[in-house]
Amino acid sequence: MKVKVISRSVDEFTRERSQDLQRVFHNFDPILRPQEKAVEYVRALNAVKLDKIFARPFIGAMDGHIDAVSCMAKDPSQLKHIFSGSMDGDIRLWDIASRRTVYQFPGHQGAVRGLTVSTDGRILVSCGTDCTVRLWNVPVDTLMDSDDSTKNTVEPASVYVLKNAFWAADHQWEGELFATAGAQIDIWNHNRSQPINSFTWGSDTTISVRFNPGEPNLLAASTSGGSRSIILYDIRMASPVRKMMMETKTNSISWNPMEPLNFTAANEDGNCYSYDARKLDEAKCVHKDHVFPVLDIDYSPTGREFVTGSYDRTLRLFPYNGGHSKEIYHTKRMQRVFCVKFSGDGSYVISGSDDTNLRLWKAKASEQLGVILPREQKKHDYYEAIKKRYKHLPDIKRIDRHRHLPKPVYKAAAEARIRADSKRRKEQRRKAHSAPGSVTTQPLRKKRIISEVE
Repeated sequence: MKVKVISRSVDEFTRERSQDLQRVFHNFDPILRPQEKAVEYVRALNAVKLDKIFARPFIGAMDGHIDAVSCMAKDPSQLKHIFSGSMDGDIRLWDIASRRTVYQFPGHQGAVRGLTVSTDGRILVSCGTDCTVRLWNVPVDTLMDSDDSTKNTVEPASVYVLKNAFWAADHQWEGELFATAGAQIDIWNHNRSQPINSFTWGSDTTISVRFNPGEPNLLAASTSGGSRSIILYDIRMASPVRKMMMETKTNSISWNPMEPLNFTAANEDGNCYSYDARKLDEAKCVHKDHVFPVLDIDYSPTGREFVTGSYDRTLRLFPYNGGHSKEIYHTKRMQRVFCVKFSGDGSYVISGSDDTNLRLWKAKASEQLGVILPREQKKHDYYEAIKKRYKHLPDIKRIDRHRHLPKPVYKAAAEARIRADSKRRKEQRRKAHSAPGSVTTQPLRKKRIISEVE
């Protein structure tokens, strides 16, 4: 007679890292668990409240500049390195992990307005209001044992002097070309002392330029002055590709790295507008919440969110397809935010402001730093899942959306709502007392665009 023996492995009914605690097996039959949804709702409510309790986004400040921080650039080859330039011409390379200066790049006689780094991280390009473009060889051994940062200075490898001031710079994602913005857009090569190409459209000053991450020969630029336009250039062609005129000027542009045909523009009216480069007559999404002009914008490497810095002394994190911000960061000492950057891994945000400080923030305010055990990670994943499942319920939505605002921002937002409501009532009354079809109203996604020029 053959007898079948039941055999079980010890690993199947014991927990990880502990052989004395037995794993509990659950039967997920809803008949046996009538209170499952009620229990999960309470857990989701507690998870949202815990997020508010542990929301401590500010990590630390990097102090060293003696004037306002005007621009920043990421090092593509190092996660923990970032370059910053200030209004007094000082350029620094920071180690984010230790929050100290690694190298200084002295030489500019005016404000540094543009910083960009080559793909391999070995060449730094800077430009400013002193009408010079400077190329620097970034030292490979950037980890120095000495804490005295004043000795670690680098001399420029090349200095190019032109007639006009520069306001922005950007490097190709893959290639040896970089662009500078000023009275015109100049395309440079690392090995040439003169621009290999120049683009102009009208007499306006170009204040922002960004290369496309997917198509290395496509770049977007924004101008100030009379036209207040966003222009798309193809450096292989002799003329620009598209031009879009807006009511207010665009201060900065950022391409979505995961969807290279889409870009978001930070506008002077306090909103950000996301566009599809193939169809510029209408914005895909309008991101509202800032109460003063948005000065800079940068996308996360994941392409799911972006960060903005504003004249209202706050940072905001927006989902790429959301109309309102999901986080707002501010401190009492932080002044106007001139530049913002996501870290290379998307876990942190760096901001540079008018009070001479660079500040390091967590991209997720309540995220736990340090090593997380597997069981902790499972708990966090479970909390995220149930919060997503019950996010539409009133109490959870209210707690999740609530943010403490600085008093000036709160008052300015209330006044903006009053003005918007008044304008909407006026348009409704004008439309109601006019002949049918004589008064047309455009949605906000089209209202800010004056015209599109092929």
